[in-house]
Amino acid sequence: MIRKFLRYYRPYLGLFSADMLCALAVAGIDLALPQALRFVTGKISGGETANILPMLAAVAAAMLVGYIIRLGCQYFITSWGHIMGARIESDMRRQLFYHYQRLSFSYYDKNNTGEMVSKLVGDLFDIAELAHHGPENIILSVLKITGSFLLLIFLNVPMTLILLSITVIMFFYSLRKNRRMREIFTQNRKKIAKVNARVQDSLLGIKVVKSFTNEELEHRKFDRDNEEYFNTKSLSYKAMGSYHAVNSFMQGVLYIAAMLSGGYFVYRGQLSPVDFALYFLYIGIFIAPLNVLINFTEMFQRGFSGFRRFTEVIETEPEVADDKKGLRIDNLNGDIVYKDVFFHYDEKVPVLHGASITIPQGRTTALVGPSGGGKTTICSLLPRFYDVISGEITIGGINIKDISLRSLRKNIGIVQQDIYIFGGTIRENIAYGKPKATFEEIVEAAKKADIHEFIMSLPNGYDTFVGERGALLSGGQKQRLSIARVFLKNPNILILDEATSSLDNESEKHIQAALNKLSSGRTTLMIAHRLSTIMNADNIIVIDDGRVVESGSHDELMEREGGLYRKYYEIQFEGI
Repeated sequence: MIRKFLRYYRPYLGLFSADMLCALAVAGIDLALPQALRFVTGKISGGETANILPMLAAVAAAMLVGYIIRLGCQYFITSWGHIMGARIESDMRRQLFYHYQRLSFSYYDKNNTGEMVSKLVGDLFDIAELAHHGPENIILSVLKITGSFLLLIFLNVPMTLILLSITVIMFFYSLRKNRRMREIFTQNRKKIAKVNARVQDSLLGIKVVKSFTNEELEHRKFDRDNEEYFNTKSLSYKAMGSYHAVNSFMQGVLYIAAMLSGGYFVYRGQLSPVDFALYFLYIGIFIAPLNVLINFTEMFQRGFSGFRRFTEVIETEPEVADDKKGLRIDNLNGDIVYKDVFFHYDEKVPVLHGASITIPQGRTTALVGPSGGGKTTICSLLPRFYDVISGEITIGGINIKDISLRSLRKNIGIVQQDIYIFGGTIRENIAYGKPKATFEEIVEAAKKADIHEFIMSLPNGYDTFVGERGALLSGGQKQRLSIARVFLKNPNILILDEATSSLDNESEKHIQAALNKLSSGRTTLMIAHRLSTIMNADNIIVIDDGRVVESGSHDELMEREGGLYRKYYEIQFEGI
């Protein structure tokens, strides 16, 4: 894990080296101060007072130069060290966001968006703090501890060995406590991610919450998750409290041991009073970095537990793999053929059982059947949102796994029942189908989708903001925006997944007219529960329990006595 973490310093080795050089300078200057004091007191106690004032001036000037250098180094560490941490955080955030875009639909089926955002924001902030303060605190502390320890050995070996034994006890206690704290901080991360997920779920469904007057239910669910987070947070503070308290006590024991042993050695004449005073100064320098490391522990555990979670995501491979040598086809055409396709989701319950379907080029094929029969799954397999378990899907005789994902999906347009409208303007939402489209192309697409007149009736026209998820638009208006988006994309293959099922009759009439224009001349795969919308399809395929049970035109299927399609038709139109 540490090796993986250190890789992120690679682009900033120059900045990192300068930061560590400054840390080295700060540590060196801090260690030099007691030596200057020892030099002056040694001269005075030795009776060399003739040139004491010039000597004091020279030592003071040298110390001033040292502290001016320290000033510059400290500024660099605090400012540019943090900037380096922020750059690493930015790199990680970019990598994580890009990786989220690569992951397959199956990952999103199993993971909550709120938890993903928590990793993108909260975890990475703690990682950035660790990226900056980690090496700096470790380098400064190790240098000061090592330097002061060597100087303490030089002053008095027996006293220093006593201090070393106490420090070793502190080290092993800290090591043991850190393992426990790592577990607690990992739990903290999971619990706060759960709280974020709960907040997001409740706020996105706020209309449902209010319509069912279930605010109290949401309060209880939030309070439960919030209380769990509070409990793990309390455990972490208790662990940190005992960790800091015991280490603080051990530092007091260090001073007591130094005082007792030092007093004894002064009494025996084995240590001069000047060196005894100097010894205590170096103990202060020895303990200060120990305090830094002790306080750094909490930051380290937060940052490292966050980095573990970050790494888990980054190392998750997309289940739908894109072959780098895949064919790049700008104009993908031909019959779409499903050959003996089997598929199941994670629960291992089969969804498709050897489905075989042919969708002729330029024709409209409709899928009908009971909910859960596999219709949407068939449509999701074509753009490879999921991969077949066995069997194959071909377009124009080419297996879709041999086509690059980008080429495959650029040739497929999808209009779904659940439309997603991005926060922004109408112009931006339509242009999502072709980001580099001209304004004239956007207007033309809106006209084809029969929404141009509505847009022009708005005060800001195409620059009108639509609110979060298109909250300021009706269902029909959002649907027509999505159709305009696909018109602009201009794909050869079209998937219509119950695109009119949630609309009123008037809206459905307008949408259906736009869809008829959109599907004209394109290879179209259509799902609909309202049979009135698919009666004119070139071919209708009835799917039941993951199998093709009937196929043919509307008239052909109506002639079959006891057929499933005829049964659905009679239920919808004749009330039987």
